[in-house]
Amino acid sequence: MSLSVQHYALELDYKPYSARLSGRAVLQASCTSLSSFSLSFGPLRISKVLVNGKPARYGHAGGVLNIRAAVRGAFSVEIRYSGMPVPVSTPEWGDLGWDQLTDGSIVASQPIGAPSWFPCLDDPSSKASYHLEVTAPSPYTVVCNGVLVDGKVSGSTTRWTYSMAAPMATYLATVQIGQYVEALPDVWAPVRLGRLVAHDFGRQNAMIELFSSLFGPYPFERYSVVVTDDELDVPVEAQGLSTFGANHVDGRRGSERLVAHELAHQWFGNSVGIAAWEHIWLNEGFACYSEWLWSEASGGRSADACAAAARDLLRRLPQNLVIGRPPRADWFDDRVYKRGALTLHALRREMGDDSFFALLREWCARHRHGVVTTEDFLSLAGHRELLNSWLFKPELPR
Repeated sequence: MSLSVQHYALELDYKPYSARLSGRAVLQASCTSLSSFSLSFGPLRISKVLVNGKPARYGHAGGVLNIRAAVRGAFSVEIRYSGMPVPVSTPEWGDLGWDQLTDGSIVASQPIGAPSWFPCLDDPSSKASYHLEVTAPSPYTVVCNGVLVDGKVSGSTTRWTYSMAAPMATYLATVQIGQYVEALPDVWAPVRLGRLVAHDFGRQNAMIELFSSLFGPYPFERYSVVVTDDELDVPVEAQGLSTFGANHVDGRRGSERLVAHELAHQWFGNSVGIAAWEHIWLNEGFACYSEWLWSEASGGRSADACAAAARDLLRRLPQNLVIGRPPRADWFDDRVYKRGALTLHALRREMGDDSFFALLREWCARHRHGVVTTEDFLSLAGHRELLNSWLFKPELPR
């Protein structure tokens, strides 16, 4: 049996002015029998590794922490580390993971940035519960995944403690640190953006109600949003939390489709996770389609009109991508998003609304907090000829 991790307990101390992070990670793991095992971990300096409370030999190079210890059954691993976290640099997607803001920090790890800030089994199919303790200067707000269970002030610092009981993939773990205030309940933003944020996210609860009726109950205890004072290329979802840039706020709900998109990921991508990145259309196609569903329900363009516009756009782009099995460089290609959404719209038109949305509710209920593949969806949905033409042939179907 390969290594599995059931729980991460992370204790972090962050100093925004020097960008220095000190960490203690305790992993509860299990295996059948191993003489050594590896975790993904970036260039932060390790000062101690303990296995079941005893010092263990280790090597750390090239983003891999190899621990030489005989383990069997359930065991614990403790790693203490410190330094200035550096995001994982990639040619396809830029910098991923823990990164500096002008005042504070952001964690946006999808797909491979989690090792920039904690040692982990970095695979989308590996889910675990989390306990997150983050100490930062008291003027700063810390927002993490899950439920805030404690906020202890000690002198000039505050220790924020969050619990995420639902299983979570490593790329969805996040820590957001900044000088934020609550513009709306569980919506955090800089003071200067508070009024605009309150307007632009004012219909988010209505979105939750709509998606809960279409997909099944919201799958986590809490949903938070952080709007940074910096601009971001794109918003980023984490489990139970999404992060937007100042450029996604204009006081006119100009980015409301993105608000719907990131919220929909709580069902598609976070609760129902993917077993491997080649199944990414199950995350992004569903979230993109949710944009159209919100538009249709809120008095905007119908899903039919959104689909027609998306198909017209795709028709003018190269038709050389198989979205059901995209190569690494194309995991986040816009064609995966748009064609994935069109796949679902074609299926909806084939099945009819009642059967289609019953299928989505069954999909979310059956795989709640689990991981899935495209084959799992095909097996549940049927209509293989139609779905295969959209997912596994490069030419755009009628």
